[in-house]
Amino acid sequence: MADEAVWPDGLFADLDRTGPVPLYFQVSSRLEEAIRSGGIPPGARLENEIAFGHRLKLSRPTVRRAIQELVDKGLLVRRRGIGTQVVQGPVTRPVELTSLYEDLQNAQHEPGTRVLTHEKRAADEQVAQNLGVPPGSDILYIRRQRSTDGVPVAILENFLPDEFSDITPEQLQEQGLYQTLRGRGVTIRIANQRIGARRARDDEGELLGIDHDGPVLTMERIAFDDSGRVIEYGQHCYRPDMYSFETTLVAK
Repeated sequence: MADEAVWPDGLFADLDRTGPVPLYFQVSSRLEEAIRSGGIPPGARLENEIAFGHRLKLSRPTVRRAIQELVDKGLLVRRRGIGTQVVQGPVTRPVELTSLYEDLQNAQHEPGTRVLTHEKRAADEQVAQNLGVPPGSDILYIRRQRSTDGVPVAILENFLPDEFSDITPEQLQEQGLYQTLRGRGVTIRIANQRIGARRARDDEGELLGIDHDGPVLTMERIAFDDSGRVIEYGQHCYRPDMYSFETTLVAK
């Protein structure tokens, strides 16, 4: 479990309890400053609202509102079974032909993988069209939860031709899919990619630690090798408070 936050010395020493500035705003502002300055590090866990209020001699509604202000700003996150934590820095991903695992490593984050589904299945019409195989063909379907520094950031769904069905869940927990493919001699040369947004579906909200129908970023990708053969089709969704795409545009 994450370490409980240690307040910087004097953080709440001189709260003005008689002036016009609301106490929740004073608490929220000082917490925000401590988080942004690194005084309270990413991943630190706040004590519960009752203990927090007792420490500062504040009512629970005041503490709850102060915390909610920072949740709304994306600086804190409430996680079931863990409590309220300081959010890790958001991941900004360049739109390049790389995997999320590699992007997290390059950004000095610690990637984590939970393999949710790993199975052979028959390709439906959409998947078959994107993979360039007949409908009903055997394919490998993989669904993973990706985290950064222990905080869930994405749900990744990948469909691969049957020739890759011997890729194991253990391999996917140790490294990214593209690293695994390159280890088999595959060169991923080009991809078609579409970025969008929608509301979370099914269990996505729970897996990402957001509201069950909260907004998510989406990305679909069809990747090809250097012979023009489709290697994988991916459907991914991301937490918008923890993730963004970055592109460079050049005038023609």
